[in-house]
Amino acid sequence: MFRKLILSLLFYCVPSLAAESYQPQQGDVVFQSLPNPWGQDLVDMIEGATGSPYSHCGVVIEEAGKWQVIEAIGPVQIIPLSQWQSRGRSKKIWVYRFAETHHKFIPQMIAAMKKDLGKPYDIRYRLDDEAIYCSELIYRGWKKATGKPLGKLVKLQDLNWQPYRKIIVAIEGTEEIPLDRLIITPRDLAQAKELTQVWPPPQPSKKKN
Repeated sequence: MFRKLILSLLFYCVPSLAAESYQPQQGDVVFQSLPNPWGQDLVDMIEGATGSPYSHCGVVIEEAGKWQVIEAIGPVQIIPLSQWQSRGRSKKIWVYRFAETHHKFIPQMIAAMKKDLGKPYDIRYRLDDEAIYCSELIYRGWKKATGKPLGKLVKLQDLNWQPYRKIIVAIEGTEEIPLDRLIITPRDLAQAKELTQVWPPPQPSKKKN
């Protein structure tokens, strides 16, 4: 079931324009809600367990004068930004940008991420070298470039995992839930202090009288 989901997402891409008025920059971290016509599945689990619409993420890069995204969704791959946007529900994306003081690390981060090209998707969400999931790809790249984490690692037990016990058991192949497993979720990656949301532009908070 889960292999079919990943393969379906790989081909759920129709070219379109990148988000209107969004001006890409090298190293932007982009998030989206993956399409989910399959019901109670992997996408539901990611969004439900984290309480966030972010079920996938990648990094914007410029290749041969064109804007692309490096991502881990099946094998780690690079696809056009417009194609990446088209995959998301309602073609909506959220964009976070590194503070200027961190821009010097972006080339090393991207180079490290490219070393993972072709690695398979890690449906068990483990932090290892064998298989890679979306937010792990970015986390690994940043840590290799800076020696520091990006965002906060959380344990499975810290998430709202209980409604998804059946899915987790099917993935793990055992009734024993790995509650101590450390994960970097898309939600927790987006909350990294090094990143600021630039698209859609955050609405200014209203001052109380």
